[in-house]
Amino acid sequence: MLSFQTINVEMPAIDQKMIVAWVQAVAASYGRVAGDINYVFVDDEEILRVNRQFLGHDYYTDIITFDNGTAAPGTSHTLCGDLFISLDTVRTNAEGLGATYEQELHRVIIHGVLHLCGLNDKGPGEREQMEAAENRALALLS
Repeated sequence: MLSFQTINVEMPAIDQKMIVAWVQAVAASYGRVAGDINYVFVDDEEILRVNRQFLGHDYYTDIITFDNGTAAPGTSHTLCGDLFISLDTVRTNAEGLGATYEQELHRVIIHGVLHLCGLNDKGPGEREQMEAAENRALALLS
């Protein structure tokens, strides 16, 4: 079950039923099932606090994904996690990329799910693979 919460921000204007169906479809495309995925929309100060407290990072980011699943990577399992999304950074990134706020928010929403599916974006070539996966997932919204 997907849930949507906020800390220090108003709930973004998203079609939650559509997001649930979309996340389920993307998870299924990786042989996974969307389980308890908790989206927490926050401001920049809260994402910085979470980043410092849990990851030891002292910088702002658009999303932090905590994978609460227990299955081995690459195996079929239920996706469970907490996804913290800074709406402030999403807005700033959208402006910098020439994208709409809604487009960038959708990209970040699915980015966290792709992390839960086992994709990474820090190593050599991983960023390109993540972007390609994001683009495939975003195409499902059209």
